[in-house]
Amino acid sequence: MDDVPDMTIRNNGSAPVSDQQLRDAMVQRLIELGAARSPRVVAAFRSVPRHLATPEVAMARTYDAEYAAVTKTDATGVDISSVSAPRIQAMQIEQADIQPGMSVLEIGSGGVNAAYLAELVGEQGRVITMDIDHDVTQRAKDFLKATGHRNVTVITADGEQGVPGHAPYDRILVTVQAADIPPAWIHQLNEGGRLVVPLRMRGMTRTIAFVRDGERLVSDGFELCGFVPMQGAGENRVRLAVIHDTDGEEIALRLDGHPEPDTEALRAALRTARAEAWSGVTLAGDESNEHLDLWLTTALDNLPLMAAKPSARQRGLVASASPLGVPTLVDGDSFAYRTVRATDDPDRFELGAVGHGPQGKAVAERLVEEIQTWDRAHRGHRAHIEVHPAGTPDDQLPAGRVIDRLHTRITISWP
Repeated sequence: MDDVPDMTIRNNGSAPVSDQQLRDAMVQRLIELGAARSPRVVAAFRSVPRHLATPEVAMARTYDAEYAAVTKTDATGVDISSVSAPRIQAMQIEQADIQPGMSVLEIGSGGVNAAYLAELVGEQGRVITMDIDHDVTQRAKDFLKATGHRNVTVITADGEQGVPGHAPYDRILVTVQAADIPPAWIHQLNEGGRLVVPLRMRGMTRTIAFVRDGERLVSDGFELCGFVPMQGAGENRVRLAVIHDTDGEEIALRLDGHPEPDTEALRAALRTARAEAWSGVTLAGDESNEHLDLWLTTALDNLPLMAAKPSARQRGLVASASPLGVPTLVDGDSFAYRTVRATDDPDRFELGAVGHGPQGKAVAERLVEEIQTWDRAHRGHRAHIEVHPAGTPDDQLPAGRVIDRLHTRITISWP
Protein backbone atom coordinates (compact mmCIF):
# COMPACT_ATOMS: atom_id res chain seq x y z
CA MET A 1 0.00 0.00 0.00
CA ASP A 2 3.04 2.30 0.26
CA ASP A 3 2.82 3.15 -3.41
CA VAL A 4 -0.70 4.64 -3.15
CA PRO A 5 -0.34 8.31 -4.21
CA ASP A 6 -2.64 9.53 -1.45
CA MET A 7 -0.04 8.47 1.12
CA THR A 8 1.34 11.99 0.68
CA ILE A 9 -1.52 13.30 2.82
CA ARG A 10 0.05 14.79 5.91
CA ASN A 11 -1.04 15.32 9.47
CA ASN A 12 -0.53 18.85 10.82
CA GLY A 13 1.54 19.61 7.76
CA SER A 14 4.37 17.26 8.73
CA ALA A 15 4.12 13.49 9.22
CA PRO A 16 2.48 11.42 6.46
CA VAL A 17 -0.92 9.97 7.33
CA SER A 18 -1.15 6.23 6.77
CA ASP A 19 -4.21 4.35 5.59
CA GLN A 20 -4.38 2.72 9.03
CA GLN A 21 -4.52 6.12 10.72
CA LEU A 22 -7.36 7.09 8.39
CA ARG A 23 -9.20 3.88 9.25
CA ASP A 24 -8.72 4.49 12.95
CA ALA A 25 -10.11 8.02 12.60
CA MET A 26 -13.07 6.69 10.58
CA VAL A 27 -13.84 4.08 13.21
CA GLN A 28 -13.72 6.66 15.97
CA ARG A 29 -16.24 8.74 14.07
CA LEU A 30 -18.47 5.70 13.49
CA ILE A 31 -18.45 5.05 17.22
CA GLU A 32 -19.33 8.68 17.95
CA LEU A 33 -22.24 8.47 15.46
CA GLY A 34 -23.52 5.28 17.07
CA ALA A 35 -23.19 3.41 13.78
CA ALA A 36 -20.51 0.98 14.97
CA ARG A 37 -21.28 -0.37 18.43
CA SER A 38 -20.04 -3.94 18.84
CA PRO A 39 -16.32 -4.70 19.23
CA ARG A 40 -16.32 -7.17 16.33
CA VAL A 41 -17.84 -4.64 13.91
CA VAL A 42 -15.34 -2.03 15.07
CA ALA A 43 -12.48 -4.47 14.47
CA ALA A 44 -13.74 -5.30 10.96
CA PHE A 45 -13.95 -1.63 9.95
CA ARG A 46 -10.50 -1.02 11.41
CA SER A 47 -8.95 -3.78 9.31
CA VAL A 48 -10.37 -3.52 5.75
CA PRO A 49 -8.45 -1.16 3.38
CA ARG A 50 -11.59 0.20 1.70
CA HIS A 51 -9.65 2.77 -0.34
CA LEU A 52 -8.43 -0.03 -2.63
CA ALA A 53 -11.99 -0.37 -3.99
CA THR A 54 -12.04 3.16 -5.38
CA PRO A 55 -8.50 4.08 -6.46
CA GLU A 56 -9.91 7.01 -8.44
CA VAL A 57 -11.02 8.69 -5.19
CA ALA A 58 -8.65 10.49 -2.83
CA MET A 59 -7.79 8.06 -0.04
CA ALA A 60 -8.77 10.39 2.80
CA ARG A 61 -12.18 10.87 1.15
CA THR A 62 -12.90 7.12 1.13
CA TYR A 63 -12.56 7.08 4.93
CA ASP A 64 -15.06 9.89 5.46
CA ALA A 65 -17.85 8.26 7.50
CA GLU A 66 -20.55 9.91 5.37
CA TYR A 67 -18.99 9.62 1.91
CA ALA A 68 -20.57 7.28 -0.66
CA ALA A 69 -18.44 6.73 -3.76
CA VAL A 70 -20.60 6.49 -6.88
CA THR A 71 -19.01 3.96 -9.22
CA LYS A 72 -21.55 3.86 -12.06
CA THR A 73 -24.50 5.84 -13.45
CA ASP A 74 -27.07 4.91 -16.08
CA ALA A 75 -27.73 6.71 -19.39
CA THR A 76 -30.01 9.24 -17.65
CA GLY A 77 -27.46 10.11 -14.99
CA VAL A 78 -29.10 8.11 -12.18
CA ASP A 79 -26.61 6.51 -9.79
CA ILE A 80 -26.89 2.72 -10.14
CA SER A 81 -23.83 1.51 -8.26
CA SER A 82 -21.83 2.87 -5.36
CA VAL A 83 -19.66 1.98 -2.42
CA SER A 84 -21.98 3.01 0.40
CA ALA A 85 -20.84 5.41 3.09
CA PRO A 86 -19.08 3.71 6.04
CA ARG A 87 -21.83 4.90 8.40
CA ILE A 88 -24.54 3.22 6.33
CA GLN A 89 -22.52 0.02 5.98
CA ALA A 90 -21.83 -0.15 9.71
CA MET A 91 -25.47 0.57 10.50
CA GLN A 92 -26.73 -2.27 8.29
CA ILE A 93 -24.12 -4.72 9.56
CA GLU A 94 -25.06 -3.95 13.16
CA GLN A 95 -28.72 -4.53 12.23
CA ALA A 96 -27.79 -7.94 10.81
CA ASP A 97 -26.14 -9.18 14.04
CA ILE A 98 -23.69 -11.40 12.20
CA GLN A 99 -21.97 -14.16 14.17
CA PRO A 100 -18.91 -16.35 13.40
CA GLY A 101 -19.61 -19.34 11.20
CA MET A 102 -22.74 -17.91 9.59
CA SER A 103 -23.69 -18.15 5.93
CA VAL A 104 -24.47 -14.68 4.54
CA LEU A 105 -25.87 -13.54 1.19
CA GLU A 106 -25.23 -9.96 0.08
CA ILE A 107 -27.44 -8.65 -2.75
CA GLY A 108 -25.76 -5.65 -4.39
CA SER A 109 -22.01 -6.07 -4.53
CA GLY A 110 -18.95 -3.86 -4.64
CA GLY A 111 -16.48 -5.75 -2.50
CA VAL A 112 -16.02 -3.55 0.56
CA ASN A 113 -19.16 -4.64 2.40
CA ALA A 114 -18.43 -8.27 1.52
CA ALA A 115 -14.99 -7.91 3.10
CA TYR A 116 -16.54 -6.61 6.32
CA LEU A 117 -18.96 -9.54 6.30
CA ALA A 118 -16.10 -11.98 5.69
CA GLU A 119 -14.24 -10.59 8.70
CA LEU A 120 -17.33 -11.13 10.86
CA VAL A 121 -18.23 -14.68 9.79
CA GLY A 122 -14.60 -15.81 10.05
CA GLU A 123 -12.88 -18.73 8.35
CA GLN A 124 -15.68 -21.15 9.27
CA GLY A 125 -18.33 -18.94 7.70
CA ARG A 126 -19.04 -17.98 4.12
CA VAL A 127 -20.21 -14.91 2.22
CA ILE A 128 -21.95 -14.94 -1.15
CA THR A 129 -22.03 -11.50 -2.79
CA MET A 130 -23.97 -10.92 -5.99
CA ASP A 131 -24.80 -8.17 -8.45
CA ILE A 132 -26.56 -8.00 -11.80
CA ASP A 133 -23.79 -5.87 -13.34
CA HIS A 134 -20.61 -7.62 -14.50
CA ASP A 135 -18.59 -4.43 -14.13
CA VAL A 136 -19.59 -4.26 -10.46
CA THR A 137 -18.78 -7.88 -9.70
CA GLN A 138 -15.43 -7.59 -11.46
CA ARG A 139 -14.55 -4.64 -9.23
CA ALA A 140 -15.56 -6.74 -6.24
CA LYS A 141 -13.38 -9.66 -7.35
CA ASP A 142 -10.40 -7.39 -7.89
CA PHE A 143 -10.87 -5.76 -4.48
CA LEU A 144 -11.30 -9.03 -2.59
CA LYS A 145 -8.25 -10.49 -4.30
CA ALA A 146 -6.23 -7.46 -3.23
CA THR A 147 -7.42 -7.72 0.38
CA GLY A 148 -6.97 -11.50 0.56
CA HIS A 149 -10.51 -12.39 1.64
CA ARG A 150 -10.94 -15.95 0.40
CA ASN A 151 -14.22 -16.91 2.08
CA VAL A 152 -16.26 -14.78 -0.35
CA THR A 153 -17.90 -16.06 -3.54
CA VAL A 154 -18.78 -13.39 -6.12
CA ILE A 155 -21.69 -14.11 -8.47
CA THR A 156 -23.10 -12.12 -11.40
CA ALA A 157 -26.87 -12.64 -11.48
CA ASP A 158 -30.20 -10.91 -10.90
CA GLY A 159 -30.73 -10.51 -7.15
CA GLU A 160 -34.48 -11.08 -7.54
CA GLN A 161 -33.83 -14.84 -7.46
CA GLY A 162 -31.19 -14.82 -4.74
CA VAL A 163 -28.63 -17.63 -5.01
CA PRO A 164 -30.46 -20.93 -4.41
CA GLY A 165 -27.35 -23.03 -4.99
CA HIS A 166 -25.79 -21.80 -1.74
CA ALA A 167 -28.99 -21.50 0.33
CA PRO A 168 -30.12 -21.50 3.08
CA TYR A 169 -28.65 -18.37 4.64
CA ASP A 170 -28.53 -17.18 8.23
CA ARG A 171 -28.47 -13.59 7.06
CA ILE A 172 -29.33 -11.73 3.85
CA LEU A 173 -28.16 -8.14 3.40
CA VAL A 174 -29.56 -6.08 0.55
CA THR A 175 -27.50 -3.02 -0.33
CA VAL A 176 -29.77 -1.58 -3.04
CA GLN A 177 -33.14 0.10 -2.60
CA ALA A 178 -35.98 -2.40 -2.97
CA ALA A 179 -39.70 -1.70 -3.37
CA ASP A 180 -40.74 -5.31 -2.77
CA ILE A 181 -39.49 -8.53 -1.16
CA PRO A 182 -39.32 -11.36 -3.72
CA PRO A 183 -40.27 -14.83 -2.43
CA ALA A 184 -36.72 -16.15 -2.99
CA TRP A 185 -35.34 -13.90 -0.27
CA ILE A 186 -37.76 -15.29 2.29
CA HIS A 187 -37.50 -18.93 1.23
CA GLN A 188 -33.68 -18.88 1.12
CA LEU A 189 -33.52 -17.44 4.65
CA ASN A 190 -33.42 -19.78 7.62
CA GLU A 191 -36.35 -19.64 10.02
CA GLY A 192 -35.47 -16.96 12.57
CA GLY A 193 -32.84 -15.57 10.19
CA ARG A 194 -32.48 -11.86 9.57
CA LEU A 195 -33.04 -9.98 6.32
CA VAL A 196 -31.71 -6.41 6.28
CA VAL A 197 -33.09 -4.43 3.35
CA PRO A 198 -33.49 -0.76 2.34
CA LEU A 199 -37.23 -1.00 1.74
CA ARG A 200 -39.08 1.80 -0.03
CA MET A 201 -42.56 2.35 1.36
CA ARG A 202 -44.68 5.03 -0.34
CA GLY A 203 -41.54 6.86 -1.38
CA MET A 204 -39.78 6.67 1.97
CA THR A 205 -36.80 4.34 2.35
CA ARG A 206 -35.74 2.72 5.62
CA THR A 207 -33.15 0.00 6.09
CA ILE A 208 -35.17 -2.52 8.06
CA ALA A 209 -34.01 -5.57 10.00
CA PHE A 210 -36.63 -8.28 9.47
CA VAL A 211 -36.81 -11.65 11.22
CA ARG A 212 -38.34 -14.58 9.34
CA ASP A 213 -41.41 -16.05 11.00
CA GLY A 214 -42.75 -18.69 8.63
CA GLU A 215 -43.97 -16.98 5.48
CA ARG A 216 -43.93 -13.50 6.98
CA LEU A 217 -41.19 -11.07 8.01
CA VAL A 218 -41.42 -9.05 11.22
CA SER A 219 -39.43 -5.87 11.77
CA ASP A 220 -36.84 -5.64 14.52
CA GLY A 221 -35.72 -2.04 14.08
CA PHE A 222 -35.15 0.31 11.16
CA GLU A 223 -33.00 3.30 10.25
CA LEU A 224 -33.26 6.18 7.80
CA CYS A 225 -31.13 5.69 4.68
CA GLY A 226 -30.68 6.25 0.97
CA PHE A 227 -29.53 3.68 -1.60
CA VAL A 228 -29.24 3.31 -5.36
CA PRO A 229 -32.31 1.59 -6.88
CA MET A 230 -32.52 -2.10 -7.68
CA GLN A 231 -32.09 -3.19 -11.31
CA GLY A 232 -33.38 -6.22 -13.14
CA ALA A 233 -36.67 -8.05 -12.56
CA GLY A 234 -37.24 -6.30 -9.23
CA GLU A 235 -36.75 -2.78 -10.61
CA ASN A 236 -39.55 -0.43 -9.56
CA ARG A 237 -38.40 3.17 -9.68
CA VAL A 238 -40.13 6.22 -8.33
CA ARG A 239 -41.66 8.43 -11.02
CA LEU A 240 -41.31 12.21 -10.98
CA ALA A 241 -44.22 14.59 -11.57
CA VAL A 242 -42.60 17.96 -12.30
CA ILE A 243 -44.50 21.01 -11.01
CA HIS A 244 -41.82 23.62 -11.71
CA ASP A 245 -38.87 23.61 -14.11
CA THR A 246 -37.51 27.06 -14.90
CA ASP A 247 -33.82 27.98 -15.15
CA GLY A 248 -32.83 24.67 -13.58
CA GLU A 249 -34.95 25.27 -10.46
CA GLU A 250 -36.78 21.97 -10.67
CA ILE A 251 -39.46 21.00 -8.17
CA ALA A 252 -41.13 17.61 -8.52
CA LEU A 253 -43.25 15.10 -6.63
CA ARG A 254 -41.89 11.58 -6.26
CA LEU A 255 -44.73 9.18 -6.95
CA ASP A 256 -44.67 5.67 -5.47
CA GLY A 257 -48.15 4.26 -5.82
CA HIS A 258 -49.71 7.66 -5.17
CA PRO A 259 -52.65 8.98 -7.25
CA GLU A 260 -51.73 10.75 -10.48
CA PRO A 261 -51.57 14.49 -9.70
CA ASP A 262 -52.92 17.31 -11.83
CA THR A 263 -49.48 18.80 -12.52
CA GLU A 264 -50.82 21.83 -14.39
CA ALA A 265 -53.05 22.74 -11.45
CA LEU A 266 -50.18 22.25 -9.00
CA ARG A 267 -47.87 24.41 -11.13
CA ALA A 268 -50.48 27.15 -10.94
CA ALA A 269 -50.83 26.55 -7.20
CA LEU A 270 -47.10 27.00 -6.66
CA ARG A 271 -47.39 30.51 -8.07
CA THR A 272 -49.96 31.49 -5.44
CA ALA A 273 -49.08 33.04 -2.08
CA ARG A 274 -48.01 30.79 0.74
CA ALA A 275 -50.50 29.78 3.42
CA GLU A 276 -48.83 28.73 6.66
CA ALA A 277 -50.08 26.59 9.54
CA TRP A 278 -48.09 25.87 12.70
CA SER A 279 -48.43 22.95 15.08
CA GLY A 280 -46.90 24.09 18.35
CA VAL A 281 -44.87 20.84 18.18
CA THR A 282 -41.11 21.31 18.38
CA LEU A 283 -38.05 19.23 17.61
CA ALA A 284 -34.56 19.59 19.03
CA GLY A 285 -31.98 20.69 16.50
CA ASP A 286 -30.37 17.24 16.42
CA GLU A 287 -33.65 15.30 16.55
CA SER A 288 -34.59 13.32 13.45
CA ASN A 289 -38.04 13.67 11.90
CA GLU A 290 -37.88 10.16 10.40
CA HIS A 291 -40.54 8.69 12.71
CA LEU A 292 -42.83 11.67 12.16
CA ASP A 293 -42.55 11.29 8.40
CA LEU A 294 -43.32 7.58 8.58
CA TRP A 295 -46.40 8.39 10.67
CA LEU A 296 -47.54 10.95 8.12
CA THR A 297 -47.33 8.46 5.26
CA THR A 298 -49.20 5.94 7.41
CA ALA A 299 -52.03 8.36 8.22
CA LEU A 300 -52.43 10.28 4.94
CA ASP A 301 -53.37 8.75 1.59
CA ASN A 302 -51.91 11.16 -0.97
CA LEU A 303 -48.52 12.08 0.50
CA PRO A 304 -45.74 11.91 -2.10
CA LEU A 305 -42.33 13.42 -1.39
CA MET A 306 -41.40 16.79 -2.86
CA ALA A 307 -37.92 16.99 -4.34
CA ALA A 308 -36.55 20.47 -4.93
CA LYS A 309 -33.15 21.53 -6.16
CA PRO A 310 -31.19 23.81 -3.80
CA SER A 311 -31.59 26.70 -6.24
CA ALA A 312 -35.39 26.49 -5.86
CA ARG A 313 -35.06 26.95 -2.12
CA GLN A 314 -32.49 29.71 -2.50
CA ARG A 315 -34.89 31.60 -4.74
CA GLY A 316 -37.64 31.22 -2.15
CA LEU A 317 -39.88 29.04 -4.32
CA VAL A 318 -40.08 26.52 -1.47
CA ALA A 319 -39.31 26.91 2.22
CA SER A 320 -37.95 23.40 2.71
CA ALA A 321 -35.83 21.00 0.67
CA SER A 322 -34.16 17.69 1.44
CA PRO A 323 -32.20 15.13 -0.63
CA LEU A 324 -34.61 12.48 0.68
CA GLY A 325 -37.68 14.55 -0.19
CA VAL A 326 -40.21 16.45 1.93
CA PRO A 327 -43.64 14.90 2.76
CA THR A 328 -46.26 16.79 0.74
CA LEU A 329 -50.01 16.40 1.06
CA VAL A 330 -51.80 16.80 -2.29
CA ASP A 331 -55.51 17.55 -2.63
CA GLY A 332 -56.60 18.23 -6.20
CA ASP A 333 -55.42 21.71 -7.17
CA SER A 334 -53.67 22.41 -3.85
CA PHE A 335 -50.81 21.01 -1.80
CA ALA A 336 -48.92 21.56 1.46
CA TYR A 337 -45.53 20.35 2.63
CA ARG A 338 -43.88 19.89 6.02
CA THR A 339 -41.54 22.63 7.17
CA VAL A 340 -40.02 24.14 10.34
CA ARG A 341 -39.33 27.57 11.76
CA ALA A 342 -37.05 28.87 14.49
CA THR A 343 -38.31 29.37 18.04
CA ASP A 344 -37.10 31.50 20.93
CA ASP A 345 -35.02 28.50 21.97
CA PRO A 346 -32.09 28.34 19.51
CA ASP A 347 -31.94 24.56 19.96
CA ARG A 348 -35.57 23.86 18.99
CA PHE A 349 -37.65 24.28 15.85
CA GLU A 350 -41.42 24.32 15.43
CA LEU A 351 -43.04 21.97 12.94
CA GLY A 352 -45.61 23.31 10.50
CA ALA A 353 -46.79 23.26 6.91
CA VAL A 354 -46.73 25.58 3.92
CA GLY A 355 -49.69 25.37 1.55
CA HIS A 356 -50.29 26.60 -2.00
CA GLY A 357 -53.41 26.74 -4.13
CA PRO A 358 -57.10 27.52 -3.60
CA GLN A 359 -57.27 25.09 -0.67
CA GLY A 360 -53.68 25.61 0.45
CA LYS A 361 -54.57 26.80 3.95
CA ALA A 362 -56.94 23.90 4.61
CA VAL A 363 -54.46 21.32 3.27
CA ALA A 364 -51.69 22.79 5.45
CA GLU A 365 -53.96 22.61 8.50
CA ARG A 366 -54.77 18.97 7.71
CA LEU A 367 -51.07 18.14 7.59
CA VAL A 368 -50.51 19.97 10.88
CA GLU A 369 -53.33 17.98 12.50
CA GLU A 370 -51.42 14.76 11.82
CA ILE A 371 -48.20 16.29 13.16
CA GLN A 372 -50.10 17.02 16.37
CA THR A 373 -51.57 13.50 16.43
CA TRP A 374 -48.08 12.04 16.12
CA ASP A 375 -46.84 14.24 18.97
CA ARG A 376 -49.77 13.34 21.18
CA ALA A 377 -50.12 9.61 20.50
CA HIS A 378 -47.03 8.20 18.79
CA ARG A 379 -43.98 10.30 19.60
CA GLY A 380 -41.32 8.18 21.24
CA HIS A 381 -42.67 5.02 19.57
CA ARG A 382 -41.40 3.16 16.52
CA ALA A 383 -43.61 1.82 13.80
CA HIS A 384 -44.03 -1.93 13.48
CA ILE A 385 -43.52 -3.20 9.93
CA GLU A 386 -44.46 -6.62 8.59
CA VAL A 387 -44.22 -8.28 5.18
CA HIS A 388 -46.86 -10.85 4.17
CA PRO A 389 -47.31 -12.79 0.92
CA ALA A 390 -49.44 -11.16 -1.76
CA GLY A 391 -53.02 -12.35 -1.46
CA THR A 392 -53.02 -12.47 2.34
CA PRO A 393 -56.58 -11.51 3.41
CA ASP A 394 -57.04 -8.14 5.10
CA ASP A 395 -58.29 -9.75 8.32
CA GLN A 396 -54.96 -11.56 8.69
CA LEU A 397 -52.93 -8.33 8.54
CA PRO A 398 -52.09 -5.97 11.40
CA ALA A 399 -54.18 -2.80 11.54
CA GLY A 400 -52.56 0.18 9.82
CA ARG A 401 -51.31 1.23 6.39
CA VAL A 402 -51.15 -1.56 3.81
CA ILE A 403 -48.83 -1.23 0.81
CA ASP A 404 -49.56 -3.72 -1.96
CA ARG A 405 -46.67 -4.82 -4.16
CA LEU A 406 -46.34 -7.60 -6.73
CA HIS A 407 -45.05 -10.22 -4.28
CA THR A 408 -46.06 -8.90 -0.88
CA ARG A 409 -48.38 -6.87 1.31
CA ILE A 410 -46.34 -4.57 3.54
CA THR A 411 -47.99 -3.21 6.69
CA ILE A 412 -47.04 -0.24 8.84
CA SER A 413 -48.73 -0.10 12.26
CA TRP A 414 -48.18 1.91 15.43
CA PRO A 415 -48.49 1.13 19.14
